[in-house]
Amino acid sequence: MKTQSVNKNAEMLGNLTFNLLVRCQQKEAHLAEQHGLLEAEFKCVRLLGSGESLIVKDIAERMNLTPSRLTRIIDGLVKKGYVQRAIDKEDRRNMKISLLGKGENLANKINKTFIDIHKEILKEIDNSQHESLLITMGNLQSAIEKWLQKPKIKYDK
Repeated sequence: MKTQSVNKNAEMLGNLTFNLLVRCQQKEAHLAEQHGLLEAEFKCVRLLGSGESLIVKDIAERMNLTPSRLTRIIDGLVKKGYVQRAIDKEDRRNMKISLLGKGENLANKINKTFIDIHKEILKEIDNSQHESLLITMGNLQSAIEKWLQKPKIKYDK
């Protein structure tokens, strides 16, 4: 009986996270379009919005892209005047990417819009549930990160 409950919960969690991912991707597509960016450009600007310069390899890993695909995205952002490339002084084989002033302004606008959207989303949830929701989502994120660190096993096809 308990195994059946765990299986049902696992199925529900899988469905919820899949559907949440789909909806978050739709939300990002809408935001990207609103700011005149391709979705991948939007994600890259958002990632760089933390203010740090990142090397191409790190950005590619975080965005789950090949370096060649990322290069095309960065080319588009350079042409639009949002980012710049610079050779990493610590390792000349690496290229650092950072936001220019125009890119920082865009990242700030995106961040403000992002916060505003999530305020609207939270309005759909009773105030008394906000804290527990955030704690639970933080726990879920931590659990997924721990799972990702484990050696991968093959599941039945």
